[in-house]
Amino acid sequence: MIEQSKHLMVDVGPSWVLWLLILLSVLSLAVALDRWRVFRSQPRQVDALVQQLHRLLEAGNLEQARRQLASTRGIAAEVVLSGLAQWERGASAAEEAMAAATGLKRAQLERRLILLGTVGNNAPFVGLLGTVIGIVGAFDELGKAGRAAASAAELAPERVMAPIAEALVVTAVGLVVAIPAVALFNYFQDRLLATLADAKTLGHVLLAHVGRPATAGDQELDEAGRGL
Repeated sequence: MIEQSKHLMVDVGPSWVLWLLILLSVLSLAVALDRWRVFRSQPRQVDALVQQLHRLLEAGNLEQARRQLASTRGIAAEVVLSGLAQWERGASAAEEAMAAATGLKRAQLERRLILLGTVGNNAPFVGLLGTVIGIVGAFDELGKAGRAAASAAELAPERVMAPIAEALVVTAVGLVVAIPAVALFNYFQDRLLATLADAKTLGHVLLAHVGRPATAGDQELDEAGRGL
């Protein structure tokens, strides 16, 4: 069994591992560009929106608050809009609606990020596998040379060192693929947590005002909507 495994590794060689790492690097780059596009659309600071929302809800101007949130891009505003839609049903309903919206939005933000984490954690091991295969092939060549030559020591540098050096390149490539993947994964995780924290902050602003009476204009709009 061991002999068969050795012959299989020697016959296949480490080249396929190198191509696998190249494929993983391309996939990682594609995921990173896709997630960067998504996170770029999320606002970095919501301080101004928090103040505006607090002021509008304090005044009971629900319709203006809806318009302000609808005109603000980003997942945090969308989450709070779902809670604002449950205003008349009370704080508990609004909180549950925002929790459900947060779960859906989190799944959207995390989509395919697992690939970056997997590549970052396993690319070095994939590269190490290629190096091991290359070393096995190098020692196999040394064994063949030792049986064919009177002095295997004279052939060792030529038969072993060059293949081992080539095999080590695969490990280096694995590290080159893994390090950016880990860095990007950590960056996107940080942006994810920041976005969810903004949504939670805005949600608390809404919950602090749930139950306040709406302005007359908002009440007329609500009645007109129910009449439709």
